Amino acid sequence: MGEMIQNTEHRTQSTEKKAIATRDAYGEALLELGEKRKDVVVLDADLSGSTKTGKFAAAFPERFYNIGVSEQDMVGTASGLSLTGKLPFASTFAIFETGRAWEQIRQTVCYSNLNVKLVATHSGISVGEDGASHQAIEDIALMRVLPNMTVVVPADGAETKQVIEAIADYYGPVYVRLGRAKVPNVMPEDYKFAIARAHIFNTGKDANIIATGIMVSVSLEAAEILRSEGIDVGVINMSTIKPLDSGALLKAAQSSRLIVTAEEHSIIGGLGGAVCEFLAENHPMPVKRIGIRDTFGCSGTPDELMKLYGLTSDDIVKTIIQCQ
Repeated sequence: MGEMIQNTEHRTQSTEKKAIATRDAYGEALLELGEKRKDVVVLDADLSGSTKTGKFAAAFPERFYNIGVSEQDMVGTASGLSLTGKLPFASTFAIFETGRAWEQIRQTVCYSNLNVKLVATHSGISVGEDGASHQAIEDIALMRVLPNMTVVVPADGAETKQVIEAIADYYGPVYVRLGRAKVPNVMPEDYKFAIARAHIFNTGKDANIIATGIMVSVSLEAAEILRSEGIDVGVINMSTIKPLDSGALLKAAQSSRLIVTAEEHSIIGGLGGAVCEFLAENHPMPVKRIGIRDTFGCSGTPDELMKLYGLTSDDIVKTIIQCQ
């Protein structure tokens, strides 16, 4: 269920490290994995500079395939390579991987339960100035609904590296959602990622925040503010969206009066939807969802967009205070 941490010592030590984008951590992790495993192959849809798969391409050109601007072909080729005993990692922007190639992911990867790893970057509104056409705010929902698919959203660079190592040893389709912007390091030094296991920073009696991705650091900030005002709030990093850590979620629900979900994604079908589905059947209680509310993104800096769409620590604080 993750180690219980009742103070901020580990997190303070972690956040002092240099912030890194999860896509950069992915590039480093792929390189390390390629050195250890000869069966790893990497595919990209002409965006290797942005997805950071270019590092693998430079080191192992014979195991790298630039499929071009043809995401459906990339997924199909990755599927074929998996059937030959290779371990394919296929990457492009989240909007293209989950949108353009959704049918191929469904029919080829998931229906056949192939060992294909789909690692997408540039997810969410933190893509920034590229605007709505490039901001994937539906991708978790699109992947979560598919049978056999595992969905993971790391909170920081260190967790991203552990995720890549873990999914390499796991058989089956996996979707990993990464971002463009640099994010704070929030996970403790002794943290160990495992699929379907949440990390409990601490649990609160008044509310517990279930967060994923870049919203983990935002949620930790909000919890500190609330605790300074006498409101007991916990934070859980639910990095695996499917399958959920139902044990950690149930424990959080039973220990508090309110659950708040926080995600850089539509509140429809993402983490908030998954949490509500579970609680409705297992422990009905008040839930508030922090996320994008049935609208498209727009152009702006990441900070501007996080404020515009209500994804800041202040927004979480206000939501919880209003429910007390």
